[in-house]
Amino acid sequence: MKKIFLMVIAVVALTFASCGNQNKNGAPVEDTTAIDTVAVLMDEANQEADAMISGLAENLEAKDASAFQTALEAVKAKIAEYVAKNPEVAKAYMTKVQNFLKENADKVKAVVGNNAAVTAAVAALTESPVDNFISNLTEGASDAANAAKDAVEGAADNVKDAANNAVEGAKDAVNNAKDAASNAVNNAKENAKDAAGKAVDNAAAGVKKGLGL
Repeated sequence: MKKIFLMVIAVVALTFASCGNQNKNGAPVEDTTAIDTVAVLMDEANQEADAMISGLAENLEAKDASAFQTALEAVKAKIAEYVAKNPEVAKAYMTKVQNFLKENADKVKAVVGNNAAVTAAVAALTESPVDNFISNLTEGASDAANAAKDAVEGAADNVKDAANNAVEGAKDAVNNAKDAASNAVNNAKENAKDAAGKAVDNAAAGVKKGLGL
């Protein structure tokens, strides 16, 4: 009886252990340690945007158009980087920078002046809606990826064709060599046959001459 009681306790313990990883509805408990990569990227983008805005503000205060242009190019590069990771994160980053540029349009204009290159860089980041700008970058990245894929596939096809041509060339060379060898053997047989015939004829002629015929 005691043994049966102990076995029952063991079964109950195992049952509770197996249920420990499920909620009340019987569904597995979600792993709370899973990292939300999008949230992490979004936080990173916000921090990057704040740091960039701080740098742009310093450039404007210093009236340094050259440094301001360099910073804008860095902004575009960072947007492209985030587009490759997550377009929504790229939108968040660009929105913050664009808002700063629009809010400080007068200061920007005073520093930029007639510098066409910097003016174009500012226009690229402010005149187009964020969604359109990101969409164009996404499509451009997709086109570039497809072009790269086509290039790789084309190169692979070229290599395959070259290999096939080399194989066919080798086959032709082998066949030509076989034909040449066969012709040489046939020619040698014919020459030997002719030589043997001539030798027989000469021998017969000598016999006839020796017999006075």
